[in-house]
Amino acid sequence: MPKVVDPARRRQDVVAAVWRVVRRDGLDRASVRNVAKEAGLSAGSLRHYFATQPELLAFTLRTIIERIERRIAAVPALDGDPRDRAARVLNELLPMDAERAAENHVWLAFTARALVDPDLRALCEEAHTTLRSGCLALARSLAPESDVELEADRLHALVDGLAVHAALHPETTTPDRMRAAVRAHLNDLYHRGARPQTS
Repeated sequence: MPKVVDPARRRQDVVAAVWRVVRRDGLDRASVRNVAKEAGLSAGSLRHYFATQPELLAFTLRTIIERIERRIAAVPALDGDPRDRAARVLNELLPMDAERAAENHVWLAFTARALVDPDLRALCEEAHTTLRSGCLALARSLAPESDVELEADRLHALVDGLAVHAALHPETTTPDRMRAAVRAHLNDLYHRGARPQTS
């Protein structure tokens, strides 16, 4: 009797193989052939799920976006200090453990590739817009009397900057330091934005 293959599970196995290839060899080496070999499949078998490399890479990037969205959606609404939930949301975006460090590494590789790949660029733009909307919502909740558009830009830049620093300098941009930077920024935003700003 032929083995029954769960297509959703197989796709996730392939995505994991893409991650390993990208982290070890770089995104340029994430061809259908190389990923199939990494996943223990033939290239023909993999093409049943992803006909081309662009399709494979787009699915991998979409998977990262969905993973992040699920983590943020799982952060509960908290009574009391709004900075607590804001910190938890922002920390979900940062490489605070080995799994999220791998995710961050792969995300940054895809972001660089998006500069010359229209399909990946569209997905990165979607993720950028979603993140900025989230930062805007946090700015409104923490500092409604501030220039919330500006504060959303600052929050967004903080998260992006910490993610890049953590990828390039993990020995100094540690989880504890990232948490401290996020908390310090949120404290500053909360105290400045709780009252009308004067020029």
